[in-house]
Amino acid sequence: MVGFRERFLQRLEGWASGGTTTHRTMLGIPVTILNTEPSIRTDQVVARLDQALGLIEAHAPRRLARLRRDLSQIVVRRFPCRGAFFPQERACLTELTFVVNPAFTPAQVASSIVHEATHARVAASLRSDVVNRRPREERLCRQAELAFGLALPRTEGEAVVARARASLASADEDVAPEVDWAEAWQRVEDVDRRR
Repeated sequence: MVGFRERFLQRLEGWASGGTTTHRTMLGIPVTILNTEPSIRTDQVVARLDQALGLIEAHAPRRLARLRRDLSQIVVRRFPCRGAFFPQERACLTELTFVVNPAFTPAQVASSIVHEATHARVAASLRSDVVNRRPREERLCRQAELAFGLALPRTEGEAVVARARASLASADEDVAPEVDWAEAWQRVEDVDRRR
């Protein structure tokens, strides 16, 4: 069975279903957009990502400086969750349909990036053998989301703050649930196939 990391790398390297790849630098961060969705225009992705990163720049400039140091790049592509961090690549992944979905605000997209960048910061500073690391690390990421949401104007940060607070109030197994990545990928592939 192909592991999670291998599947990520395979999907970045080979696009059997086609699509376009766009590279650019946004606020000093290399960005790769792998757009396999015919209904999504890459310029929409760029605009929304620019809004999200702009919120981080305006309301959490120190966090943006850390993003630039801690991440090698941001990758935007289809994925079975909103975001992920890949420590060996130091890459933050943001899910393509999430970025452009009007049900989510640029603040929520920015919060997801803040969350994944916190994983990058933890990965750079902690040993891998820390006991019970996942729940503690997820709580650190949610605390970073909360701090970011509180730094935003109230109307922009409300959804970010509510989600972070709800997660922080959860039990460890709910904060850092085990994910069956094969099942998650299957759901994405089923949705894509139906389209």
